[in-house]
Amino acid sequence: MTDREVRRVIYEMTMAGGTPPLIRDVAQVLGMTHDEVAESMQRLAEGHMLVLQPGSGEVLMAPPYSAVPTPFAVHAGGTRSFGNCIWDALGIAAVLHSDADIRTSCGCCGTAMEVRIAEDQVRGEGLVHFALPPRQWWNDVVFT
Repeated sequence: MTDREVRRVIYEMTMAGGTPPLIRDVAQVLGMTHDEVAESMQRLAEGHMLVLQPGSGEVLMAPPYSAVPTPFAVHAGGTRSFGNCIWDALGIAAVLHSDADIRTSCGCCGTAMEVRIAEDQVRGEGLVHFALPPRQWWNDVVFT
């Protein structure tokens, strides 16, 4: 199997279930060993296609999806998932071609906020702030 196939399965499973799959689940779908999938995922991470969890090597981020809860809960396409940031939360609706409800909070005061995507229109109040230019995001993508 190619890295492309591993990536395809990761994203298909993520989009269907809302959360990136475990290595063992990808291995089972593709008929590969745990080590083969882990090695492929490492190459995908080196190419900025995935972000892996330190130690376990499991998926932490399959952008725009997060494998762990974040302040950006997304309900779209019949699933609940988490974006890594507001940009990724909006991206989940885009990759699913779906209306979405995003529940988050203001980054400076903590006030609850909701964003709705319906009929390709974003509705809600707020401001998206990018602390760093996109070219610098991968310098430390977990904390950007």
